[in-house]
Amino acid sequence: MDVEVRYIQGCPSVTVTRERLALALDAVGHPDTDVRLRLVRSVEEAQELGFVGSPTVLVDGTDLFATTEAAIGLSCRLYRDGAAVSGSPSVEQLTDALAERLRTG
Repeated sequence: MDVEVRYIQGCPSVTVTRERLALALDAVGHPDTDVRLRLVRSVEEAQELGFVGSPTVLVDGTDLFATTEAAIGLSCRLYRDGAAVSGSPSVEQLTDALAERLRTG
């Protein structure tokens, strides 16, 4: 499994996302998975990558939380969990998304 977290400089949610992603990977039986970090440095790079905000978690090149209404650019990303909104997906959201990705390939 290829896991990458894309982010922008100064993103306050990268550390929390990395911690939660490690817990989620452990929960789905992949605790030793390497997680690459990729700093998105410019609007041009964001457009090239289809980057919709920081942090973005990709597995095998697919955004685990892709939505059609997200705008491409250098911005922070928000994740909804019921009525709550956070700058990082919850451990449960990450675990569910990873488990689904493993099930469907």
